[in-house]
Amino acid sequence: MDTNVINLFRKTPAANDSGFFARTYPAIHTLANSITVEQNLLSVSVSDLSKGLMQAEAARVQRGEIGRPTWQVMGNRLRAHVVPLLGDVPAALFVTADVQRLIDHLGEQGFTSTTIAQYLVLLRKVVMHGVHTGAVREVPVFPKIKVRSQPRGSFSVAEYRVLIATARKLRGCSHPVLDRLTAGERFWIARELLVMPDELPWLIRWMVNTFVRPSDIKLMKHKHIEVVRGKHVYLRMNLPETKRHSQPIVSLRPAVRVYECLRAHRETHGFGGAEDYIFMPHLKNREHALAVLNFFFHWVLEKTGLQKGPLGQSRTLYCLRHTAITLRLLYGQGIDMLTLARNARTSVNMVERFYASVLSGEMNVGLLQSRRGRVS
Repeated sequence: MDTNVINLFRKTPAANDSGFFARTYPAIHTLANSITVEQNLLSVSVSDLSKGLMQAEAARVQRGEIGRPTWQVMGNRLRAHVVPLLGDVPAALFVTADVQRLIDHLGEQGFTSTTIAQYLVLLRKVVMHGVHTGAVREVPVFPKIKVRSQPRGSFSVAEYRVLIATARKLRGCSHPVLDRLTAGERFWIARELLVMPDELPWLIRWMVNTFVRPSDIKLMKHKHIEVVRGKHVYLRMNLPETKRHSQPIVSLRPAVRVYECLRAHRETHGFGGAEDYIFMPHLKNREHALAVLNFFFHWVLEKTGLQKGPLGQSRTLYCLRHTAITLRLLYGQGIDMLTLARNARTSVNMVERFYASVLSGEMNVGLLQSRRGRVS
């Protein structure tokens, strides 16, 4: 295995690392096609191709073609499974059986078909990089994986209300892990933060009334939010681009009340400025801020017994976004999927596969049995 590749991957920065290009960009000055005809092609391994691909993809990050989080995920997956399993395989001798080895390995690790399919996309990119550099003649046949989409476990209205009530009841309470820590023992969350934050009930209501992703939570500042009062009352949210979507998001009316209460609370603690983050503004490491919110949301799930969805899915903060979209499909009068998808910064296909798939005809039996009025 090429230890240089592993060393490169171990230095993969966090997605929000401000020093990303300062440390990474010099490395990508090495040409992606540095594999020359003079080099013995049998000495070029999958590890070498992986390293070359990461350098080439880093250049794409610099050009703005892909995001840094995407680049980081690629490196993490190569480091975790692809390079350890297939790194020593000569690129010129890479065959379909090697692809199957990865599929079998990931299956034994308990990965879903969706995740395995994503690994195969990455492996194909590695092999295509070999084709482009002349180390591989052609891409071998990749076995097909039947992907069965499983929607996340959204919450019913009754469950949503229980979550809010429980989060309110736990405000100011110490997490049980604090009682188990011995003197001097460290935990990944500082001891002073192991108390249910006041903002968690607001966060739950916010996500269900704004359609945002958890990744939006860590980036949102007050400058991104505008309260609109006219025929309709709502928030216009011009959030940073996520997943190649940059359109403004329009909230439901209840989000206005949530935001005004939250901002008033923030101002009493000196965090109501335009450049202040809306949630956990005292934590400058935004990845850590989101992780802390996830941690306390899991505590609420444990207290309510709602850790699993109706199909056995493990629930996370992301399920609140699914709840927002599912409830609009269920209770929004005459709403069309295109409008909903664009406002939620996703596609109609994703809405149909992961959100609308949990709805049954009986849920909207009134609409199914409705009749058009007679035209006079």
